[in-house]
Amino acid sequence: QVTLVESGGGSVQAGGSLRLSCAASGSTGSNYLMGWFRQAPGKEREGVAAIYTLAPDTYYADSVKGRFTISRDNGKNTLYLQMNSLKPEDTATYYCAAGSRALWYSASGYLFWGQGTQVTVSS
Repeated sequence: QVTLVESGGGSVQAGGSLRLSCAASGSTGSNYLMGWFRQAPGKEREGVAAIYTLAPDTYYADSVKGRFTISRDNGKNTLYLQMNSLKPEDTATYYCAAGSRALWYSASGYLFWGQGTQVTVSS
C-alpha cells in the first residue's frame, strides 16, 4: 500500500511557475512508474508526466514538453512537477499516481492516487 499526498497547487498568472510535490509513504522499493495526471472540469483525466522510481526514464505529454519537468527524490520519497510558462489551459486538478508498470499515460494502470491539488492559471 502506498499513500500519496500532493501539495503546491495554487493560482498564478499566465507565464508563471508552480512546483507540485507528492509525498509518498509505504513504498515497496520496487521499480514502478510514478506520474502526474490532471483533470479539468468536463474533461477526461490525462497524463502529464511520469518517471520510474528506480530508473531515469521520463515521459511527457506533448502539451507540456519543454515547460514541465518531473523529478523525484528517493531519499525523501517525494515526486515533483516543476511547471513553468504556465498557460490558462493548464488549469486543472493535478493528481499524483503510483504503481504502474504499463503505459505511462494510462490512468487505469496506476494502483495508488493522491487526493489532488488545484492549479489555476489566469490570463
